[in-house]
Amino acid sequence: MKHTFAVSSIIAVATYNERENLPLLLSQIRLHAPTSHILVIDDKSPDGTGQLAEQLAAKMGRISVIHRAGKLGLGTAMVAAMKYALHEGFGVLVTMDADLSHDPAVLPKLLAGLGEYDVMIGSRYVSGGGTKDWPWLRKFLSKSVNLLVRTLHRLPAKDNSGGYRAYKRAYLEKVDLDHLLSAGYSFQEEMLLRCHRAGARIGETPILFADRRLGASKVNLKECARSLAMLLYLGVPRFLGGPNLAPLKSSPKGPSHEFRKTA
Repeated sequence: MKHTFAVSSIIAVATYNERENLPLLLSQIRLHAPTSHILVIDDKSPDGTGQLAEQLAAKMGRISVIHRAGKLGLGTAMVAAMKYALHEGFGVLVTMDADLSHDPAVLPKLLAGLGEYDVMIGSRYVSGGGTKDWPWLRKFLSKSVNLLVRTLHRLPAKDNSGGYRAYKRAYLEKVDLDHLLSAGYSFQEEMLLRCHRAGARIGETPILFADRRLGASKVNLKECARSLAMLLYLGVPRFLGGPNLAPLKSSPKGPSHEFRKTA
């Protein structure tokens, strides 16, 4: 499927101990989005994921690698990706998981959807979407969180917590990336909420979300509780001490730091 944003699109994956998954993931991204750039953000993985990413970048080309000092959280990794995309002049940013739970074959549909929408979501909860090999408790918690977010924040999407997304540059520019509150899993909901407040049209395309094939899950109860608390705080009105979620009045000039990249 052809799309109009391929030349200026960048696809970002955040990694921590994903050495087993990275070669297949990058080759599948390149297969389904051959003209897109790829960005790997590695949090100093003990298993050598960052070093492998450098090797694959040298071999495959059009892959950039950001090496961070340690495990700093998914939210901060995605902010780094957004700042990188803005700094390097890309028109579209796609974010996806590094554990092969997000099928790269859906990339053309996400990108094509930006012809009509400003943010596209790979959605588990629209017709045709779903999850594979999930225990009932995980399904219950995921659907409950999404119901809470839709009710509390009046978001139009059915899947507000998934990380398989495509953003138009204009809406990354309208979000105050330096003052996002979420470092962990609530980042996805907060970012969508801020885009929605900025006037973004949000679209969804169905995906089948599969459990990771290799490696260990990073999800833990402490982070889930912290993210739930953040979602509730984001719903507190400003006059009661809640956060300022208003979009920027003007576009940011770009990040203040330099990125290390591999062409």
